[in-house]
Amino acid sequence: MSTLFQNATLIDEQGRLSPHTDLLVEGGLIARIGPHLPAEGARVIDCTGQFLTPGLCNLHAHTPMNIFKGIAEDVNIDDWFNRELWPYESKITDEDIYWGSKLAIAEMAQNGVTAFADHYFGGAMIAQAARECGLRADIAYTAFGFGGDAAAEIQATEDLMDACAGDPLVQVRFGPHSPYMCTPEVLIALVERARARGVGIHLHVSETAAQVAESREKYGRTPFAVVADCGGFTLPCIVAHALYIEEGDLPLLGEDTFVAACPKTYLKLGMGEGGLWRHWKNLRLATGTDGAASSATVNPLEQARLFALLGKWRDQAEDFALKDIWRLLFAGHQALGFHSGRLEEGWAADLNVWSLDDPATAPLYDPLAAILYSADPARAIRHTLVGGHFVKEDGRLAFDVEEILRESARCAAAIGRRGKGESKLFF
Repeated sequence: MSTLFQNATLIDEQGRLSPHTDLLVEGGLIARIGPHLPAEGARVIDCTGQFLTPGLCNLHAHTPMNIFKGIAEDVNIDDWFNRELWPYESKITDEDIYWGSKLAIAEMAQNGVTAFADHYFGGAMIAQAARECGLRADIAYTAFGFGGDAAAEIQATEDLMDACAGDPLVQVRFGPHSPYMCTPEVLIALVERARARGVGIHLHVSETAAQVAESREKYGRTPFAVVADCGGFTLPCIVAHALYIEEGDLPLLGEDTFVAACPKTYLKLGMGEGGLWRHWKNLRLATGTDGAASSATVNPLEQARLFALLGKWRDQAEDFALKDIWRLLFAGHQALGFHSGRLEEGWAADLNVWSLDDPATAPLYDPLAAILYSADPARAIRHTLVGGHFVKEDGRLAFDVEEILRESARCAAAIGRRGKGESKLFF
């Protein structure tokens, strides 16, 4: 069935407004855009006074970690990894991964996310959850390469790729954890397999000052230089965090290197300022959320808001302008290859309809300002579509949220009973 969104104000990925415009969805795509389009048997949704945008993108998430939300609070980043999360993760089950992913996907759908890039293990569970809820997922199967051998993790990644081949909602890439967890030999092996399969990679780089110092001591160069020497930036590459990126790292990045900023994690774990805010305009930057175990939410709008405010607070109020920050919300689509994130004919009908007629966003002088700095997307977004299908309609999600809450609570109770185990990892 086709759907006609009538008399909306369109706001494209660049922040350009087109008032009193119709948008017709057919066959999962944006079929026509213009004033006074004929309905021609389509379902008509009157968007008078409302705003239609592309769906939001979350370029770095660990969706299964929603099952650990709130389990490790008021600790520094070293203890968060070593004493809390990794010991709990050592006992995680496929059921935890599945329901944690569903919980995250439900939260993202509430917040207008239509596509996300995930980095975790148990990728088949994440793929199943994404399919069932109707969101697009780019899944990087996390690889550590323990003992210098990533063969088993490479095989698991390729098995998942084969299982998801041709899936319009799910695609798979290689996921080396980081240049501090993976040896250069492991990184090279993963990059070579990614190149052979025609896919990209997704990894964590330069998250902390200590990582950069340790990399210089061990390899004589920064983590970015290590990844570059292994060929990582010659492929499509999603870099998580890059909080401590340096000026000398910038020329190493490829044309298809995107950086996902997740400032709420940096604040919550006391990770410091780094160089990200100094160099952000020289990066293909987008918003991520990290995992809810560190960020507490999976809301890219909140992350964009924090990124802008942290940039402004050092007497830079005129910088980090509305349209620049607006673009962060949609830039991640360019890294994922779903042909989404634009309001153009022939592009995927991955859309949000916003109602800003609310005390939180009134009076309305500038819809970009209202959305970026005032709106609660879970409340303001009335409809969300992915490939023309409603995943949120009239403010309600199109799948069984009560079941997700019930099963997630059951898994969380079991995690509490099992307690912590022994982790092979050390941050």
